[in-house]
Amino acid sequence: MIQPGHSDLSIVRQCELIGLPRSTLYYEPVGESPANLELMRRMDEQYTLMPYYGSRRMTAWLRRVGHDVNRKRVSRLMRLMGLEAIYPKPDLSKPSPGHKIYPYLLRGVQIVRRDQVWSTDITYIRMRGGFLYLVAIIDWHSRYVLAWELSNTLSMDFCLATLERALRRGCPEIFNTDQGSQFTSEAFTSLLLAAGARISMDGRGRALDNIFIERLWRSVKYEEVYPKDYESVAVALASLAAYFKLYNTERLHQSLGYRTPEEVYFGARVAGLEVLSGERP
Repeated sequence: MIQPGHSDLSIVRQCELIGLPRSTLYYEPVGESPANLELMRRMDEQYTLMPYYGSRRMTAWLRRVGHDVNRKRVSRLMRLMGLEAIYPKPDLSKPSPGHKIYPYLLRGVQIVRRDQVWSTDITYIRMRGGFLYLVAIIDWHSRYVLAWELSNTLSMDFCLATLERALRRGCPEIFNTDQGSQFTSEAFTSLLLAAGARISMDGRGRALDNIFIERLWRSVKYEEVYPKDYESVAVALASLAAYFKLYNTERLHQSLGYRTPEEVYFGARVAGLEVLSGERP
């Protein structure tokens, strides 16, 4: 979709028009060996199935299925993929150096309206010869995906770009994240506070604190990423764009009374059912 040397539009402007970070445009395959990329594919599938697997269990499982690996190698690849086992840990309130950690505000809270709670997370997206990272922001009440972005690095820039795009729709009462450095950074939190949102953060290793986006990742992986085996960044970008459009506008959710996220978020009358009222922001 990007045309180098366009007579009227610069590369920067073309990227802005289609919402593509320039870091993604200039993506070069990462330097992992084919053997490590294959391990990462297997680990991604196993972690999506069993997110409570840490490096010890993941190492044991890889050995069981025929991979001669040690824990040090598995730990490095899990860090590269952004994978962390889900289990309660001590000192959950201990902040990262230089970053303020906010308390978790959603325990026992009933989610009854759109824009009451938004949340975000990053997940690993495999390709045929490399990998990318996907960030998304979701509305808890409707499961509507408000914004998403791809990047070839775990930088803060693509997370900020996604947040800015979502905030153009409005502002949540509470914005929930994990304690990743991208989300605890002053640049990210100050943008939320300036918009008027209260910030909530999960305890480390507690993905169930952010359950709705964890469910989104399972859907994205099993319904879109695993069957496609993307051959390039451009293919991944186009295919994910089509999937998120389908997810928001056509995919029926049992938990929403077999309505779509778009119908619940924006408000619509579908098959004689009254859905939440509201206009598109």
